[in-house]
Amino acid sequence: MVTINLDEIAVIPLSIINTDGGNVRHIIKNTDNNFNGFGEAYFSDIDPGYIKAWKRHNRMHMNLVVPVGSVKFVFYQEEATSFREEEIGEENYSLISVPPGIWFGFKGTSTSKSIVLNIANITHQPDEVSRMDQSQFNYKWS
Repeated sequence: MVTINLDEIAVIPLSIINTDGGNVRHIIKNTDNNFNGFGEAYFSDIDPGYIKAWKRHNRMHMNLVVPVGSVKFVFYQEEATSFREEEIGEENYSLISVPPGIWFGFKGTSTSKSIVLNIANITHQPDEVSRMDQSQFNYKWS
């Protein structure tokens, strides 16, 4: 596996177009620099205060957006033993573009259920995902 640096994670502010009756929230176009092809898109719900961690996609490039609620993402790079935190959601409407090979987890930070959208470059394949228990990482989810 190629070594990936946490600096290769891009956080891209997204546009919100105000319209009568409800806003339009942009996500991604095939002409965007962070577009790496399309395999599938899926939503993941997360309850307030709940933590989903730790997972590493070995081939999947993720484009993460939180259109409802707020979620704190934490990324971990084994080689540097360092963490990177990013919180996105309705108030900080952004896309996090994550290359394969980075451990990550996330926590619901709003007072109600949040929704995470992943627009991935490949379809889900169980053999390309690595998982570890929360206790195996020295990170405090405060």
